[in-house]
Amino acid sequence: MDRERLGGILEALRDGKMDVEECLELLSHLPFEELKSSTIDYHRPLRKGIPEVIYGESKTEEELIEIVEDMSKRGENVLITRLCPQKAERLRSLFKGGIYYPRSRVFMLLLREVTKKGKGKVLVISAGTSDAPVAEEALLTLSFLGDDAESLLDVGVAGIHRILAHLKRLREARVIIVVAGMEGALPSIVAGLVSVPVIAVPTSIGYGASFGGISALLCMLNTCAQGVAVVNIDNGFGAACLASIINGL
Repeated sequence: MDRERLGGILEALRDGKMDVEECLELLSHLPFEELKSSTIDYHRPLRKGIPEVIYGESKTEEELIEIVEDMSKRGENVLITRLCPQKAERLRSLFKGGIYYPRSRVFMLLLREVTKKGKGKVLVISAGTSDAPVAEEALLTLSFLGDDAESLLDVGVAGIHRILAHLKRLREARVIIVVAGMEGALPSIVAGLVSVPVIAVPTSIGYGASFGGISALLCMLNTCAQGVAVVNIDNGFGAACLASIINGL
């Protein structure tokens, strides 16, 4: 339940298109719904501007089905991150219209049109092709949240001319997400070229001494470029939520 839908219910009540009982029924599931294994926070869009999103990695098929059924019953859009192909296939067979993106392991079910929001464009940049799954998670999350977002892929510091060739696109963005593994240098380069916030996402991509993304994480935290925020390793979803909030200010 977001501000737009709640406003529509209250206007319908005011205009006599809905009676009090109908209105109460629609509002009865605020602020949350307790299921057998989960508690869905339906109040979150009103409070945060970002809806409930399901982390799928450690949930069983039965738990996921219960959650998606409840959200679907209320006409809520569904986003599940870190979902394995087997569970995704089961959900796709039960919930028509659901789309699975195997590279980023994201499942999306849109039951109503996404309301466009944000003041500008969010640009999602990946250093290498191996970082693309995390970049795609960020891009899909931004789309789900209603932000105008686009990607710029495989423009890492191993060929610095690749990012320099896109200065115009960088400077047109209102927020930039930079996804990089290995030594994690790209966010520093980008932040030194633009005046907007840069959200750095370290990935677990790299050889032994990258320590599963810790090397990139520490490099990003130690950047001397101003205006860089750093999220957790491989956390494209978290970066997208932060970018969406900034873009809406």
